[in-house]
Amino acid sequence: MQSHQSMGIKIFVHVFGCRSNLCEGEYIAGALKSNGAEITENINDDFNAAVIISCSVTQEAGKKCRQLVKRVRKILGSEGILAVCGCWSQSLDSNMAEDLGINILSGSKGKNILPDILLNAIKNHDTKFQDLREKNIFDVSEWEELEITQPVMHSRAFIKIQDGCDHFCTYCIIPFLRGRPVSRPVENIISEIKRLIDNGCKEIIFTGIHLGIYGRDINSSLADLIKSVSKIKSLKRLRLGSLEPFCLDENLINALSDCEMFCHHLHLPLQSGDDEILSSMRRGYKAKEFLNVCYNARKKISDRIHISSDILVGFPNESENAFNNTLKIMREANLGRVHVFPYSVRNGTLAAKMENQIPHETKIFRTSEAIKLGHELYENYAKSFVNHDVEILIEKNNKGHTRNYIDAYCEGNENEIIKAKAVKYVDNGLECLRRN
Repeated sequence: MQSHQSMGIKIFVHVFGCRSNLCEGEYIAGALKSNGAEITENINDDFNAAVIISCSVTQEAGKKCRQLVKRVRKILGSEGILAVCGCWSQSLDSNMAEDLGINILSGSKGKNILPDILLNAIKNHDTKFQDLREKNIFDVSEWEELEITQPVMHSRAFIKIQDGCDHFCTYCIIPFLRGRPVSRPVENIISEIKRLIDNGCKEIIFTGIHLGIYGRDINSSLADLIKSVSKIKSLKRLRLGSLEPFCLDENLINALSDCEMFCHHLHLPLQSGDDEILSSMRRGYKAKEFLNVCYNARKKISDRIHISSDILVGFPNESENAFNNTLKIMREANLGRVHVFPYSVRNGTLAAKMENQIPHETKIFRTSEAIKLGHELYENYAKSFVNHDVEILIEKNNKGHTRNYIDAYCEGNENEIIKAKAVKYVDNGLECLRRN
């Protein structure tokens, strides 16, 4: 990163999508801030440049990115610099990008050089169009180092330890936009954790596009990394991002069970509870195997571990019976927080060519039903902690999360870990009274 003098500028930073994007957004915001820029997440503020970290996991995500780009361009006028990076921008036609008013177009790679390029463009009032994208994403096999010294936009720190995916679920466009799997060197991860702790960070979240295969390319594994992190006794909390169910093997379960700072929450995407749909999706497991993974996690880590999930409804050929199988497995797995998405066609994927696409009205109805069940399951799980002591990391405005990743409301200072008693369930979380 070059040295830039403070230019008295304010930069709007907005992150769409997954936790890996959040991590990349933190790096970009931190790099800009360390070079004199003021960062805002409020689109109603006065700002003279902007960075949008885009997402393309669904058609709706891409639509929202496009809408925000147009809105920000209008706010900035002709002189302000607009940079866009991420999955949506990776596949964006360059002529379309220019028409949308994007000045700096980066993709899934190159986020480590984006802050410098943006700051130079601002300094030199350079509004010409720059396309920084890798033309063939699968040619990139090196780890792109993004170091975060202190979270700018969150009280918790997201650390990206893995990128890329080669699983190629039939509905997913992300492997084509993120490229091949690459893992971050263990020593870089450990040094960043220690640096974050020294700067007051109490909770670390590991993120990745296919987190469970971390280490496959560097003769290591996620279990090995967890064992190394367990030795950092000054770390208060460790979380994992989304983990494919087939990656939660015995070695990883044992490593998590032995890790004192691991927060008892796993996000395991189910997607469907029907074996035929799971096979058509090319998920790599059957419904019963998903249930066994949940059973083993509760048996070996904690019987009260929070297992959250993703559900994709309305996949091609999903019958009413197949959808009901999904609801059944959601109940049997005793899930907590559930994110539900209606299937959307992604051009370039195998599923886009499948016959028997589900009508829009059916997808909307099934989405509503799955969301309703998800709310019920999460409420049941959260209520099981009422009248029990919990530990909360306060993030903002007397709100935070318990170690089991339940929303919690309690009096406390930002970035403070408190012990409290959960007294009732309210507003999708626990109302708590502090003990200390």
